[in-house]
Amino acid sequence: MKSNCDLCMNYEYDDEYECYTCIMELDEDETELFICGNFKTCPYYRPGDEYTIVRKQL
Repeated sequence: MKSNCDLCMNYEYDDEYECYTCIMELDEDETELFICGNFKTCPYYRPGDEYTIVRKQL
């Protein structure tokens, strides 16, 4: 089952780290929850992906 991060527009692949990361500026507590996989109610969650943006442009 996918977490909310997997479906979030703010969850992008980082070439430098070679993994997916959250592009939002998380504070220390939020970063700990994100790393541990316990970030259930993210205030920055935006459903969708890059295709959502393209559909709005058409």
